[in-house]
Amino acid sequence: MTADAIEIRDLSKRFGGGKRLFGRPRHAVDAVKSVSLTLRHGETLALVGESGSGKSTLARMLVGLETPTSGSLAIGGRDAGVLRREGPKAFGRMIQYVFQDPVASLNPRKTVRDILETPLALLAGQEPARRRVRMEELLDAVRMPVDALSRYPHEFSGGQAQRIAIARALAAEARILVLDEPVSALDVSVQAQVLLLLRDLKARFGLSYLFISHDLALVEAISDRVAVMYFGEIVETAPPARLFADPGHAYTRRLVASAPRISGK
Repeated sequence: MTADAIEIRDLSKRFGGGKRLFGRPRHAVDAVKSVSLTLRHGETLALVGESGSGKSTLARMLVGLETPTSGSLAIGGRDAGVLRREGPKAFGRMIQYVFQDPVASLNPRKTVRDILETPLALLAGQEPARRRVRMEELLDAVRMPVDALSRYPHEFSGGQAQRIAIARALAAEARILVLDEPVSALDVSVQAQVLLLLRDLKARFGLSYLFISHDLALVEAISDRVAVMYFGEIVETAPPARLFADPGHAYTRRLVASAPRISGK
């Protein structure tokens, strides 16, 4: 049986704590508390919750930017601790992060060619001739023109920059993407275009998405399942239609009640 894309068991992350040389002990904060969660291959799992619920800390652990305090984490069937010891490249070949602010996530001093060529060379290990072809393929996949290669991030709109950021994630040949509020900084009309692009890319490349958002209407439109996070814990997981029609947890009921009307997929 093929391993799941992401398998989380009792994962926790504590910040602070411990003794000081002088004064009171440091106050410890449990940002993530014994989370168990599975992202299946080819699935879009949405992670929702208010600011400070632990969503971003969990995402940073998934891509190796934070080390869990306890629990187990497997990415594509490989233990995250082993991947961490192998270095950032090991994580990069398995899972990629797409940030909320596309322009800020791209190096302003590098052209799009440089931005795409780095993961192709360092993570995918492609030779120069193959890299040239692959960069054009990636831009075509995200519906950007080839002449974008010679331009800089500030020359693009937010939606175009996010397409380039997605192309960069695909360049690493990872099949698991963590999408952290990937359209929240974009205009509504551009949001729809990027969401349709993500849906097409998922089918084309066999991708698995962890889609982090606070917008329940977007979550309903794109997700196969929804996990609700509250004060560092997953309090409920279900398909969106069932979750929004009959939320089981009091916090989920408050989220649904406060959101704009859910229209269905």
